Amino acid sequence: MSNEHATRRPNRLIHETSPYLLQHAYNPVDWYAWGSEALELAKRLGKPILLSIGYSACHWCHVMERESFENDQIAAIMNEHFVNIKVDREERPDLDHVYQTAAQLLTGQGGWPLTLFLTPDQRPFYAGTYFPSEDRYGRPGFPRVLQSLIQTYHEDPDRIERAAKQLTDALREVDRREADQRAVVPPEEGSALLTKAAQWLLHHADRENGGFGTAPKFPNASAIEYLLRVAARGLDGATECREVAEEALTRMAQGGIYDHLGGGFHRYSVDEAWQVPHFEKMLYDNALLPPLYLQAFQLSGERRYATVVHETLRYVLREMSHPEGGFYSTQDADSEGEEGKFFVWRPKEIAEVLGTQEGQLLCEHFGVTEQGNFEGGATVLHLARTADELAETYGESVENIEQFIAEAKAKLLAAREQRVKPARDEKVIAGWNALMISAFARAYDVLRTPEYLNRAVEAAAFVEARLVDRERLRRSFKEKASSNAGYLEDYAYWVAALIDLYEASLDRRYLEAARHWMDVTLELFYDERSPGFFLVPKDQDTLIHRPKDWRDQSTPSGTGVAVQSLLRLHATFGEPEYQKKADAVLESHRRQLDQNPWGTASLLGAYDAAANGATEVVIVAQESQHEEAARTAAAVSAYLLPQRLLYVVTPEEAAQSDAPLVWQGKVQREGAVTTYICRGHECSAPVTDRSELKGLCEALVGREGDGFGDSELSRK
Repeated sequence: MSNEHATRRPNRLIHETSPYLLQHAYNPVDWYAWGSEALELAKRLGKPILLSIGYSACHWCHVMERESFENDQIAAIMNEHFVNIKVDREERPDLDHVYQTAAQLLTGQGGWPLTLFLTPDQRPFYAGTYFPSEDRYGRPGFPRVLQSLIQTYHEDPDRIERAAKQLTDALREVDRREADQRAVVPPEEGSALLTKAAQWLLHHADRENGGFGTAPKFPNASAIEYLLRVAARGLDGATECREVAEEALTRMAQGGIYDHLGGGFHRYSVDEAWQVPHFEKMLYDNALLPPLYLQAFQLSGERRYATVVHETLRYVLREMSHPEGGFYSTQDADSEGEEGKFFVWRPKEIAEVLGTQEGQLLCEHFGVTEQGNFEGGATVLHLARTADELAETYGESVENIEQFIAEAKAKLLAAREQRVKPARDEKVIAGWNALMISAFARAYDVLRTPEYLNRAVEAAAFVEARLVDRERLRRSFKEKASSNAGYLEDYAYWVAALIDLYEASLDRRYLEAARHWMDVTLELFYDERSPGFFLVPKDQDTLIHRPKDWRDQSTPSGTGVAVQSLLRLHATFGEPEYQKKADAVLESHRRQLDQNPWGTASLLGAYDAAANGATEVVIVAQESQHEEAARTAAAVSAYLLPQRLLYVVTPEEAAQSDAPLVWQGKVQREGAVTTYICRGHECSAPVTDRSELKGLCEALVGREGDGFGDSELSRK
């Protein structure tokens, strides 16, 4: 226990496992976790609920805690007049979704910390985000907000009731209004809809700095992935889509949002040029971005994209790995009470590690100056001068400069490891782990680094052992599995991860498991009346609103990912219900696809899969030819084939009458490993020669290939 907490008694949060809740366990606030105890108490006493939602890596959550929740006078007001509930949004995305929507309806904005005031029956009547402890920043001080609401609650209860009813009715109207819009046939469909969406994204691209919009600037992984899909499909605007996607990926990798020493991406950039980040690192960003860099590598063959993948995954292996195989959630922005202190540098600090002359060269490379680009004259490392530019300036070969930079980075990383590290949220979240499993599986599929496949297999075993309870997913694990049920994203990402793991390992049990979990997902989340997927399972404890989950946020929507998996599994198993439900969801969301590409990029990917079909690769091989079949699969994986489905089957399996349609009639030629590539209802001639296979793949992607399989191109 720290000295700060030594004189304080813990509150109820001391019994929780969430690191975020435990951070508040010694507040003088009489906190409850969300649950029946707190909700029943509020009803019994007739007290309003003060609901505070945040997460462990949230900088302003820490600020509000220090200013208000550690303040005895403010805590006394809260304890006397409210039932105070603290929620970790990463453990309860359902509560965050419902009340974040309420806050946006009420104030036009949201964010964290999210601060809401609810009636005893959980209906919101007032909302905000960060409140300072006194009036400043143009915001009312938290005590003034509390006193005003207390007065209104007791002296004008009708006003509170009107506000709660209006806001709750508006909240419940959200899905109904969207359903009404779906009935209107959109002006575009098929490839025209996909092209229109791509043009919308291109129009909103920042062609000067890369990415989309202005500061603060987020990676927007789903939007970039959609542009890469359009580029690989060769649809209208494909060239520009590829340019914009690669611009975004390049500028992020050059900027301060990327950790140039330790690898991995910070949450977002506070400026338009990606230079200064908000320093927290989220597992999901470092799971979603590597597959995009893999796709850029497949399209371009440029090694710099593969390098980002390797460095990011090594960061995850080094910093975010649970000893039993899972992955931790977040790394904080702060250390020693200062945001970014762990990551920033000054010229003097670099000279102390490298020496004056070599330090100057590295400062030029990473833009480190006496003035700095961050608080207090510190610098966030970013690519300021390339190795080519430095080689010309210093009269050295590019190879020598690159070697120097690599060695200098290793020395700086070792020195940085001696600093006080940011705190780490060590809970293991099911859905985020599934995203990370997909990232490692896809990285192995393209780059053929064995450690990546091993790590994906270990993490999948962790999920099965620690996060599965009687055929249901739990949301998270920390020392023990959380009591919180898994949400749609947990199930949808898990199904997709199992399919990706099958395609990387060629172990059929993962494909069968994906089918099983898809059926569970449909049973728990699918809405037959208005086709789509709910965020929470059908037997979840009652909320004031059961929302749908179709919008992309920081992560892709569970609905978009689920529909893509339905289509992948339908092609494999021929299950008509999968196709029927996928089509129904896409049809019911067609107006959103037409009018809101920004929020529906993952669903647009599913629409593309339905409209343009899969590329199915069938490799026929005897069980004794498994290694050769794996090398053939690697050859295909050098190319970006959207909605690729890959199968390795024996001649006997292909000859069975009940085999998937795409397998049927596929035979080996002269006993050799034989490959067929099919699109729609047409398949290529059987191919056994690697050079023929290379030519076939090049024809599919419309370019001259740079290599395939276990060639030097696919290795670091």
